[in-house]
Amino acid sequence: MFPIRDHNPSGRTPFVVYALIAANAAVFLLTAGIESEFQLFTFYDAYAITPRYIAHGVRLETLFTSMFLHGGLLHLGGNMLFLWIFGDNLEDEMGHLPFLLFYLAAGVGAGLIHVVAAPFSMVPTVGASGAIAGVMGGYLLLFPRARVDILLILIVFIRIFPIPAWIMLIVWLGMQFLGGIGSDPDAGGVAYWAHAGGFVVGLALTVPLWLRRGGPRFWARHHGHPPHPHARYSASRIPRVRRK
Repeated sequence: MFPIRDHNPSGRTPFVVYALIAANAAVFLLTAGIESEFQLFTFYDAYAITPRYIAHGVRLETLFTSMFLHGGLLHLGGNMLFLWIFGDNLEDEMGHLPFLLFYLAAGVGAGLIHVVAAPFSMVPTVGASGAIAGVMGGYLLLFPRARVDILLILIVFIRIFPIPAWIMLIVWLGMQFLGGIGSDPDAGGVAYWAHAGGFVVGLALTVPLWLRRGGPRFWARHHGHPPHPHARYSASRIPRVRRK
């Protein structure tokens, strides 16, 4: 089950989302040429989050630099897709500079929660996932019933269908909690607690904006839907290809 788009058009050009996608892609291309294992280790040691360092109050700048590093093309592509789907609407609601500050704050908060979960780990951690999880938390608060198109793949069954955003986002958050409970954060792998923590931080940082919009009255006026018409797409399913 994978989101591919939402039906929630933004009212302004999301320049910050474009810039973040471009920056992440550019850094990935620059680091893709590192072939030496020693150089790669040295690079990640300098710019990725290493919880033990942060817990001792050193290399705090990696809370920022790690947000622009990715471990592979799929890691980068998945993160940028989620940022593309959910980020433009938050930038539209917050404004360009406030959204950038929100994104960075959510990423730093996610990194700190990861450090709290594994304060003695020497495993470097990279990725924009924590910041993007914050974007998803803010989206849930503002547009819980916006429609999101999901690509569902069950062996031979492939279909795109819309579901309310809150279902997709709550399922995703639940998977992060289950993954965090069932994993050893000191052993590396997926930083589940950074994802869950970033989501909660982003939701909390969006509360002041939600209250300015009217809080529960904002939901009541629009029933959790975006306060503008949904985008319409010409097709909602994968076309069938018949045998000749």
